[in-house]
Amino acid sequence: MIDIYFEPNYGKLYEKIENGECKVFKLNSEFGEVYHMFIKREIPMKLNGYTYYDLVTPYGYGGPLIVDYKEGCKEKLVYEFEIKFGEYCKERNIVSEFVRFHPIVKNANDFKRCYEIEHVRDTVGTNLFDFEDPFQSEFSKSCRKNVRKALNEKVSYRITKDPNNLKRFKDVYFSTMNRNQASEYYYFDNEYFSKCMDLFGDNIVVVEALYGEEIIAMGFYFIYGDKIHIHLSGTLSEYLYLSPAYILRYAITLWGKENGFALIHHGGGRSNSPEDSLYKFKKQFGKNTEFFFYTGKKVWNEEVYNELSRINSLKENTSFFPAYRS
Repeated sequence: MIDIYFEPNYGKLYEKIENGECKVFKLNSEFGEVYHMFIKREIPMKLNGYTYYDLVTPYGYGGPLIVDYKEGCKEKLVYEFEIKFGEYCKERNIVSEFVRFHPIVKNANDFKRCYEIEHVRDTVGTNLFDFEDPFQSEFSKSCRKNVRKALNEKVSYRITKDPNNLKRFKDVYFSTMNRNQASEYYYFDNEYFSKCMDLFGDNIVVVEALYGEEIIAMGFYFIYGDKIHIHLSGTLSEYLYLSPAYILRYAITLWGKENGFALIHHGGGRSNSPEDSLYKFKKQFGKNTEFFFYTGKKVWNEEVYNELSRINSLKENTSFFPAYRS
């Protein structure tokens, strides 16, 4: 598969979180092949006694993906996908779909005729392939200064591929979520981390920032093909002054370059604002490398969609999608 986000096992990680079931739709036609993975969720209200569903991309990125196509027939393939997947949705009482397209794969470009596409924000990468020294070329001047300062303060690091367990990481991560008063959506439970180990042990890299013998910050990253995805990280409050978060990114950059990876993808901010503090933090590690993140909306059954929204007594101008879940 082209990236970890399209693996069915990745979708299974988020079935409980999204309260749904991971499904895959495949189209094989004379024009080519489309692969589409999503989570099917039950809509928590019935209509005339019928149960309806909607679709969402698992946490991160995904969306329909053109696996192969006949030269000159890409538009015909996408048109056929829209027809066939529409039939699939109708047969299964699927009302709407929300897609988070993959910014690196750029599959949003292929499905503009099928979905209402919106550029939400930019995401950040560290290019390991094109730069001899990504630390010098991609890290900002102030970022390099913070890294050197932390190293001078005797902050060190340790990298473990395919770790035996994630217990210590969970402790650090949860303490960070508590400090930031994060939403419940980001409080991944023990079952989630166990599934990560069971399904993707070989694809996990853990980075520890150390102060003496004490672990003061940790990062949990996925590796797949030639890409490293920054997934989760945390820092103990009493050591924030040492800037260990910079050491985590520095360490994975050196390790990634040494081990032949082409890209580290850091993701984007918490909001759509270019002034978002998390986005600006991540931008320090990829001053030359950005990607456009698009979402896609699709109403597959307009009549039922409108009726569900009406039952929920919604204002007509709500921007939330799907409106009946607002």
